[in-house]
Amino acid sequence: MQYQTTREIESFVEATHRPATLIELLDQRALHLPDQLAYTFLLDGETSEVHLTYRELRRRARAIAAALRFAGAKGERALLLFPPGLDFIEGFFGCLYAGVVAVPAYPPHFAKLDRSLPRLQAIIADAQANLVLTTSPILERAKLILTQAPDLKALCWLATDQVVSDVDEHWRAEHATCGDLAFLQYTSGSTGHPRGVMLTHANLLHNASLIFHVFEHTQTDSYVSWLPMFHDMGFMVGVLQPLYAGIRAVVMSSAAFLQRPARWLEAISRYRATTSGGPNFAYDLCARKITADDAAALDLSSWSVAFNGAEPVRAETLDRFTSRFEPCGFRREAFYPCYGLAEATLIVTGGRKASLPVSKRVEANEPSESDTKSKLLVGCGNELPGERVIIVDPLSLTELKAGQVGEIWVSGPSVSGGYWNRPEETRETFNAYLSGHLLGAAEGPFLRTEDLGFIEDGELYITGRIKDLIIIRGLNHYPQDIEWTVERCHTALRPGCSAAFTIDAGGEERLVVVQEVDTSAEVDLEHVIETIREAVTLEHDLQVYAIALIKPGRIPKTSSGKIQRRASRRKFLEGEFEVVAEWRASASEEDVVPELETLSAEAINSWLAARVAAKLGVKSDSVRLDQPLVRYGLDSLTAVELAHSIETTLGVSLPMVSFLQASSIAELS
Repeated sequence: MQYQTTREIESFVEATHRPATLIELLDQRALHLPDQLAYTFLLDGETSEVHLTYRELRRRARAIAAALRFAGAKGERALLLFPPGLDFIEGFFGCLYAGVVAVPAYPPHFAKLDRSLPRLQAIIADAQANLVLTTSPILERAKLILTQAPDLKALCWLATDQVVSDVDEHWRAEHATCGDLAFLQYTSGSTGHPRGVMLTHANLLHNASLIFHVFEHTQTDSYVSWLPMFHDMGFMVGVLQPLYAGIRAVVMSSAAFLQRPARWLEAISRYRATTSGGPNFAYDLCARKITADDAAALDLSSWSVAFNGAEPVRAETLDRFTSRFEPCGFRREAFYPCYGLAEATLIVTGGRKASLPVSKRVEANEPSESDTKSKLLVGCGNELPGERVIIVDPLSLTELKAGQVGEIWVSGPSVSGGYWNRPEETRETFNAYLSGHLLGAAEGPFLRTEDLGFIEDGELYITGRIKDLIIIRGLNHYPQDIEWTVERCHTALRPGCSAAFTIDAGGEERLVVVQEVDTSAEVDLEHVIETIREAVTLEHDLQVYAIALIKPGRIPKTSSGKIQRRASRRKFLEGEFEVVAEWRASASEEDVVPELETLSAEAINSWLAARVAAKLGVKSDSVRLDQPLVRYGLDSLTAVELAHSIETTLGVSLPMVSFLQASSIAELS
């Protein structure tokens, strides 16, 4: 059953004897556990700590709320632009106490404003936000760009670290009910059409209760999280769930983890954490990057729930990670594959704690780079209490039998009421009914996830997407956005004749672009490929794995002119395209570096060029010292890894901003 009215939601919350709002939840924690450590943030990703107790969090939230009330912000939307840290948590709860709807977002990347600023502006416009909560350093930097962004300049900006915590004890928070909107969770993906998922206090509390139930939390548990707090998974597991369970959360920035993946597992070991996780790529990154010396110092025996979600869970990754870290005390049964999405707050299905992951080999419907005609799927658990998960034929809208592949539909108290100010999309996505609705016999409403899968013996298996959504490192990217970027980046590329998709390469999803090119004019095709790589990195922070330029009229399309991406993927893998020029990243050993006998500029230039080439899988002599680094397709993960490599090898401190603002290898040197 999906709860339709505020009264029904309130009845559910009252029946389960839980706080009706997040305000009540924090008030209870501050009253009964005032001095217990709620959150610890690792400033350097390692041992430099700052803390928040429940009492301190409530005091800071009330102070920020008082400032918002003074600004007349009740009922408005406020953008949260915070760097990783505790300021975000204080600002979020400050909004709740003030009756303000929080809109979490990431601060603009000041070295890449052409890409990050339009995304931010699109969210501001869609949410109709008129306030910004941030920190003093970000506010000072933002002032430099406000002249070119009048929509940002018109907003009311508040640096929460400058708010004094001297609110009168008799001050009262704005009244809230469980059906009130708590915040808008903007889904990653399209920059031009961001969609804000409306999440109420009841949605959040119900989903937190599901996680509490399946993770079997007790007061002795603790969290470690590196996930971004402004994303659905990072918010739930790094902010809300620890508060709901009354257990400590140790958090670090995503950059700290990406720079040195060992920091994640070291924090689990040091703080004896029981619960932590992330997308599949994080486990794969640890298995590949953590050295034997670092692994030897780890004790992962406390880790009882290693959740894995937000992108396809790979059996090979589970095997690789287990083999690598079993000597450190990690147990395979700690793995917790699960499935969820922002539209359902977060978790939808999950298994039993301490049970081995379930897998099933099925016939592959599409070709792959390997010779196998089958693939091993990892189960993502069962439907959870109060939720309903069914598999539906997306055309006939009829429920399918066990083992049949169809669209995953979900209903329950965790499902959002819809997208902010998007009634048509809300109706299409959140108000689906099984066939027979017009006769009054249909079941619904359901959330249409656009994910494909099947259920067998109660276990949900994910098989793909209906609309070709690209998921890389847990983040969603719409292929049409990437294709639009590619088509516009060079005049030789034919508009409306591009296909972006992913393939499995080296055990992870990698981006491929197939694009028709005008062969009637003399064009430097190598330069065209470089331009595509640069444009995709700048606009989407993605590193392209392969590019195929093909003859005009060869991209598969439907009779109505729509790109057939799955057919394009199949033709690419089977080598059926008439390719004019092609590039793909070659395998290279990233960890081999030339010896530096001297710290001369020439030696540093050569070493940097070799590192860039190794990271991108290209030949060293193809990397020019005077060209912008971004031209070679450095995405954020590669850039962070490269910066950390420079720091550790040369023994220098290199802030990411300084690194990213260097326009070329020569300037960086």
